[in-house]
Amino acid sequence: MSMSSSLGPLHGIRVLDLSRILAGPYCTMILGDLGADVIKVEQPGKGDDTRTWGPPWHGTESAYYLSVNRNKRGITLDLKHPDAQQIVRELAAVSDIVVENFKPGTLERMHIGYQQLSQVNPRLIWATVSGYGPVGPLADKPGYDFVAQGEAGVMGITGEPNGEPMKVGVAIVDITTGMFTAIAVLAALRAKEREGIGQKIDTSLLASAIAWLGNVAQNHLVSGLPAKRFGNAHPNIVPYQVFNTADQHITIAVGNDRQFRSLCSILGLEHLADDPAYATNPARVANRDTLVPILQAAFNTRTAAEWLDACDKAGIPSGSINTIEQVFQHAQVLANGLVQTIDHPAGDLKLVSAPYRLSETPAVIRRPPPLLGQHTDEILRDVLSRSPDEVTRLHQSGAV
Repeated sequence: MSMSSSLGPLHGIRVLDLSRILAGPYCTMILGDLGADVIKVEQPGKGDDTRTWGPPWHGTESAYYLSVNRNKRGITLDLKHPDAQQIVRELAAVSDIVVENFKPGTLERMHIGYQQLSQVNPRLIWATVSGYGPVGPLADKPGYDFVAQGEAGVMGITGEPNGEPMKVGVAIVDITTGMFTAIAVLAALRAKEREGIGQKIDTSLLASAIAWLGNVAQNHLVSGLPAKRFGNAHPNIVPYQVFNTADQHITIAVGNDRQFRSLCSILGLEHLADDPAYATNPARVANRDTLVPILQAAFNTRTAAEWLDACDKAGIPSGSINTIEQVFQHAQVLANGLVQTIDHPAGDLKLVSAPYRLSETPAVIRRPPPLLGQHTDEILRDVLSRSPDEVTRLHQSGAV
């Protein structure tokens, strides 16, 4: 399938992407999906570390790198070289947004930090993604998703009650930090449109993870009690967890007393809905240890397909627990076009689509993730108006 020509709602916005690994690139991919011209800067001969995070590979490109770098143009710059630093200044002068996740002080020492480049372009929006935020005793510590999941308490509430702490199966702190950064960038764009000025944005893995602790964080802030690990169960709602059936596991998410009554009906346990120990959600939370085994014994008597069909007919939220292979064969996933196939130098490439729909200015995949330095000459020529001789000189000098 050919790449779409839709301009997108951010058409005309340019992003200078100095980030690497996952959180920053995820942010800039979102902006690129929405139509921004994203220029990804990488180190000559090496590139983003994720280029080596394989297998699997698509041609010479790692699947990890491909997952977050579409809709970008790629340029290679040796940021230690004075000519490359000058190119960054010139690109910042014609950009709306810079996204970076260098260790604090690194870009400043190269004279291409926020203070220097905001003087070149006072309307510049600068987003810094760090591990722990701009101040405090850990401000200079590098940030890693796995470590942040531990530091922010995510692993402390994930896993079986008597098991070891567990991380989430994907780098969810990096990904949500990228999302929060994109939200902040869009807000800053609106402010620039209204006020005519740029600004600096700070996001961090620690702050992002704490922000999405949600009700678990609020439970502690209200009660002062320690949060517990509930495995696949819910701290505030019962039954809201995984149950085994005669052949496989399913999810049951009973959100109110009416749904609980319906569940009791299809399980043949109607008397439980009128039992004061289980009739209300607070009572069920208090008595989960006696209720859940009764429900589990009933679920053991029929197959997953039978229970899911009965739940659907009764209006009880439920679902299968799919493998990743099953997810991408799912009729609902296919019907909503949640995977796109695009052209790539190594052959057709399947990518996960943007998870949102805009009726008039859709988010689309216009470009495959760039090969290392693929657009270096194009950017130097078309964006910065460098002559062919100057482009050749920059290559020979090692700046690009």
